[in-house]
Amino acid sequence: MKRGLEEKRIWIVGHRGMVGSAVLRHLQAKGYHKLIIVGRDEVDLCNQKAVENFYIKEKPQIVIVTAGKVGGIHANKTYPGQFIHDNLSIALNTIHTAWEQGVEQLLFLGSSCIYPRESPQPMREEVLLTGALEKTNEAYAVAKITGLKLCQYYREQYGVHFHSLMPTNLYGPGDNYHLENSHVLPALIRRFHEAKVEGKPELALWGTGKARREFLHVDDLATAIVHVLQLEDPADWYNVGTGTDITIRELAEQIKVVVGYKGEISTDPSQPEGTLRKLLCVEKLLATGWEPKITLQNGLESTYREFCRCLSSDNLREA
Repeated sequence: MKRGLEEKRIWIVGHRGMVGSAVLRHLQAKGYHKLIIVGRDEVDLCNQKAVENFYIKEKPQIVIVTAGKVGGIHANKTYPGQFIHDNLSIALNTIHTAWEQGVEQLLFLGSSCIYPRESPQPMREEVLLTGALEKTNEAYAVAKITGLKLCQYYREQYGVHFHSLMPTNLYGPGDNYHLENSHVLPALIRRFHEAKVEGKPELALWGTGKARREFLHVDDLATAIVHVLQLEDPADWYNVGTGTDITIRELAEQIKVVVGYKGEISTDPSQPEGTLRKLLCVEKLLATGWEPKITLQNGLESTYREFCRCLSSDNLREA
């Protein structure tokens, strides 16, 4: 049985981010009209009182927590204090206050980095907290694990309909293209584009290029979020991904073709590349009836077109 959401007041926490904006687009396209959106300039999610006042004022019935401080390896290594503080604060404030204010349903978005570095591949939900985390993103992972466990234990103790999704590496419209702080896929799109424009004969990848990663288009994640919100009795958390992965070198070769770069690709083994493989087992979510629709090739093509559009209109996100 599916829950009806159309007439519910839904707060998309972080609607300006890549995930939040995809959820907003998806719900609007479906005809949802009671959507609550507010910018960080109006509500500081790290301020408990500000969050509490917003809940009291807007009275959301469903809350989707997509907000968070995110970034790639460089950003996670450089700003671990900010990453753990901001993400812990957002989780604590949004989840606890939702329980206090009687919110009917809450969905918290985590990340595949919550799983141990040496997890058997593909990573099942059950491997959580069975080993050490990857050090390069430990601060972020600890905060996301805390949010997941808050939802799990509040559901266990209070009977609330709070649960979580753990997506794999995301890409698509609204991504961050900062050359140092972004994730690998948007960083490569930008680097290949600039190398093409500047006529550079070679582009070097961080690491060996042998690390394997799974990539999910953010619009597919948006459909998964709405799908899970409609389930009558979902699991405490589900992995969300495609169930397939490629090497960073293979990803770079695909992006090179999409961008139209004619130079060579080299590697720089002196640079970090994180966990050698991160592939999610998505059997539990697939069993509920959801599946991804956007292939990596189609997703890269549409994402590059969006990148060029934002670049030409001076609207490229570089946070």
